[in-house]
Amino acid sequence: YFFFFQESMHAYAANVYTTVIEELMKGKQRKFIAVEQEFFRLWWDVVATDAQKQQVHQLLQEGRLEFVIGGQVMHDEAVTLIDDQILQLTEGHGFLYETFGFRPQFSWHVDPFGASATTPTLFALAGFNAHLISRIDYDLKADMQKNKKLQFVWQGSPSLSERQEIFTHVMDQYSYCTPSQLPFSNRSGFFWNGFATFPDPPKDGVYPNMSLPVTDANLHLYAQTMVANIKERAVWFRTGDVLWPWGCDKQFFNASVQYSNMDLLVDYINKHSAEFGVTVQYATVSDYFQAVYSRNLTWEIRDSQDFLPYSTEPFQAWTGFYTSRSTLKGIARRASSLLYAGESFFTQYVRKHPEGSICKCKALKQLQSLRWAVSEVQHHDGITGTESPKVKDMYMNNLMYGMFNVKKLMASIIFDINNAKKNGEVYSSVYTKGSGKPDVDQYVVVYNPLAWNITTFVTVTVSNEAMSVYDELGRSVPAQVQSSVESQSTYDLYILVAISGLSYRKYSIKPLDGEHSAFIGSSVKYKRRDLT
Repeated sequence: YFFFFQESMHAYAANVYTTVIEELMKGKQRKFIAVEQEFFRLWWDVVATDAQKQQVHQLLQEGRLEFVIGGQVMHDEAVTLIDDQILQLTEGHGFLYETFGFRPQFSWHVDPFGASATTPTLFALAGFNAHLISRIDYDLKADMQKNKKLQFVWQGSPSLSERQEIFTHVMDQYSYCTPSQLPFSNRSGFFWNGFATFPDPPKDGVYPNMSLPVTDANLHLYAQTMVANIKERAVWFRTGDVLWPWGCDKQFFNASVQYSNMDLLVDYINKHSAEFGVTVQYATVSDYFQAVYSRNLTWEIRDSQDFLPYSTEPFQAWTGFYTSRSTLKGIARRASSLLYAGESFFTQYVRKHPEGSICKCKALKQLQSLRWAVSEVQHHDGITGTESPKVKDMYMNNLMYGMFNVKKLMASIIFDINNAKKNGEVYSSVYTKGSGKPDVDQYVVVYNPLAWNITTFVTVTVSNEAMSVYDELGRSVPAQVQSSVESQSTYDLYILVAISGLSYRKYSIKPLDGEHSAFIGSSVKYKRRDLT
């Protein structure tokens, strides 16, 4: 990723849906699949007219537009957590179900850098009927092609085994893009709308690297090229049904020129099917898998082995992203944990205090801001660190903004529950580790979002080393203070807390009263031993 979502929407993504919907309405044979909901939701909420929305409903009902995966993004499979995978899937599926009344049935996980056995298990549990992947070790893919083993039933979980298995299709060596090389021309083929341009689309509609148009003079040559590639792929699979993906990254932003050229090829090949030995048709992922299933074949079972790490050539294993951009990875984890805590805390508040003063609509928007941020960063070019610095900053800013909103909501709930808003006083700040003030009592609320009891330490910044800690009943609490690792003018106070599941406790921190002061910790600095 090199550009913000908004930049991509402006440059090409909005035009994908606008022009595709227009072109699908012009021909009953035309079809299209859409994957991630991030861009579609932006188009739906900001760009689409009422007429276009009605057309989308119609196309979905007719099966000519199909959403696959349907998550907010196509998540990475190596450095994401299962909870966050479920979150982004829920975020996208929830939108589709609320808007159109259905959930996706098939996956299209073709771009993550390797495939984890967790994903087919998750997708099977989500009700998917088939799983489609691409990026696996190059040697393994070559062997699977040779032995016609690119399709199998994947039992991703050893414990669930056949109860949550899913039919899996591995894209062949051409992956999810149309081969663009033409043997009869120096220009590329099949990508007629060219490449997207940033920051603005060209006003004349002429994009760079637009492929050679299909004409009467080259129609037969184009058809020969396409059929040859179809037949090459056919020998790698057990059925005569070949999935031939048409498109690639940042394509179909000018769907008119795409479909007009595609129509010519499809019609020509089918009119000369006796000569070419194949017939072709527009199809969705659903159409393809229904054709495969109709063969009633028995498929090989694959156990819970991963396709990780991903390698493209000898000595080129894609493992650097496991640790790259560690700060982004860390913030994403913290944001995910905070989101879970905030949602569970708000749920308890609504259940126990249905007449509470906090605006429920505003609270849900605060939570939604973090749900969206945590979901989008799970993208295979997000949390992996394979994005440009400015896109990384975008992810960070969205996460930090969402975290601030949820922290503020949780603090507001605490104040509301404890009747802290009195005499017109309105709470408007969020506690941070470095917000300690000298000679002022501090109050700390610790929430345990887990369903079981925990005993742990929490760290609070204080202004001096002479401090005492008390719980909500006024009892002294074990604590230790030592010089801060971050500032020479403050101290870190470590408080031992024991909290029941899904509950919170309140602690007060006061200047030294003599008897119940926190224990002052000391450190020992070791010097290098002289071995001579």
